[in-house]
Amino acid sequence: MIELASEDISRWVASYLWVLFRVASVLMTMPVFGTQLVPMRIRLYLALAITLVAAPHIPVVPTLDALSLSTWIIIAEQILIGAAMGFVLQMLFQVHVLAGQIVAMQMGLGFASMNDPSMGISVAVVAQVFTMLVTLLFLAMNGHLVVIEVLVESFTTLPIGESLLATDFHALVLRFSWVLAAALLIGLPAITALLIVNLSFGVMMRAAPQLNIFSIGFPLTLIFGLFIIWVLLGSVGEQYQTVASETLIWLRELVRAR
Repeated sequence: MIELASEDISRWVASYLWVLFRVASVLMTMPVFGTQLVPMRIRLYLALAITLVAAPHIPVVPTLDALSLSTWIIIAEQILIGAAMGFVLQMLFQVHVLAGQIVAMQMGLGFASMNDPSMGISVAVVAQVFTMLVTLLFLAMNGHLVVIEVLVESFTTLPIGESLLATDFHALVLRFSWVLAAALLIGLPAITALLIVNLSFGVMMRAAPQLNIFSIGFPLTLIFGLFIIWVLLGSVGEQYQTVASETLIWLRELVRAR
């Protein structure tokens, strides 16, 4: 009969439990898998599967002591690390959502909103189109596999039980301005073109005040905005690759991976 000591059971449980907290936190907060489109049960099964595969290949973890304060501190640290990784990945999608909102406001479609099934909120139609494109590109370019690779690597570069005080969170917070800059960079061609159109209508209104500029300008601005979006779709792959590369660099810096 095989007998197991309590220390052996605690060590075996801890080797999987710490990993599960970090993996589950990432899957609950990252785009695509962390949205309402994926059932909670599926996310839990996926977290368990990744944990079973990754746990045997990570460094030695601290021994589990359920009644000690250090155990709860380590649990909180793993949840914080996983949630921070998921939040960084959310920035990749929110950049395009913000760009879509800016373009929609410029072309007069800011009032046209629809329910986003992934987030459960109402967003502009143009922003929803950008979100669907980014989701397809993220999956087609194996972005989810890269995230899992960085997640598994984080257990080596940021071992379980190591203090998070050495992590430079301040430098990461300063990079939040990059979100607005990237959104403006994506929507800048459309914003510039629509601004020229609106200025042209303003000149027309000053030259011929008898024209009803609202009845003429709004449909033309809307049609021209749709044409600009159609033109922008030709370079959406390059723009996504640039933003995705910056996001993955940001993610690797968070877990101190090379």
